[in-house]
Amino acid sequence: MMVFVISVSVTSTHPQLTQAFSQQVVQQGATGDDVIELQARLQYIGYYNGKIDGVFGWGTYWALRNFQYEYGLEVDGLLGREAKKKLVKATQYDEQYVKQQIQSGKDFKYYGGTWKKQNQPKETEQQNKQNNKQAEQSGATAVNVPAGYSQNDIQLMANAVHGEARGEPYEGQVAVAAVILNRVESASFPNTVSGVIFEPRAFTAVADGQIWLTPNETSKKAVVDALNGWDPSGQAIYYFNPETATSSWIWSRPQIKKIGKHIFAK
Repeated sequence: MMVFVISVSVTSTHPQLTQAFSQQVVQQGATGDDVIELQARLQYIGYYNGKIDGVFGWGTYWALRNFQYEYGLEVDGLLGREAKKKLVKATQYDEQYVKQQIQSGKDFKYYGGTWKKQNQPKETEQQNKQNNKQAEQSGATAVNVPAGYSQNDIQLMANAVHGEARGEPYEGQVAVAAVILNRVESASFPNTVSGVIFEPRAFTAVADGQIWLTPNETSKKAVVDALNGWDPSGQAIYYFNPETATSSWIWSRPQIKKIGKHIFAK
């Protein structure tokens, strides 16, 4: 007689793992089972922390690019044959479990390499440690990630800071990172890092493509300082360059301070 056991912790015995990737190349804008599996596998090793919904949006795209970079693949944001092979080798995927969680109507967001119910609002410190350990075991570069944020969040924020504020004083770079975090916490903006950064017309670096430049170590350090609580912006949710800003609306925002070329505002 076959007995199935559902555990609330990671054990040496898991439910039957399945692989559902099709043979087609999947890209941004796609939907369906391939995208669900992609999101779950990326989340399993800490590269994606959005909702597993089968929609290949910008958060999924960026997470895949980071995975490709860390695993020595061509960085194109396309889910092709080689990326699928690497994902299958580096992760586990229980298709039945994932789809049951989605169909149950729960806000299923944190697969995280465990088989327990996903009910935390953000990744816990323990999950981050598990994700880093899994990344080390599979040959990827592990990153010390503050509790509540993923490697993907840090990488994406570093790209944004580099694209928006390279050349600014270090304090100003930390302030830009802090603005992103302040928006995540604000009810007026998306509640994820990728959602904030890729919100239409939110950041010049996204509009002109500078978001894709490789960030330097200073940008990464600025992000970590902001994640650890330093907010030189004074809790700002906007900033702008007074020499180039033409919007009368942004000038109407209550100003907090100026750091380098940027004015930070509420």
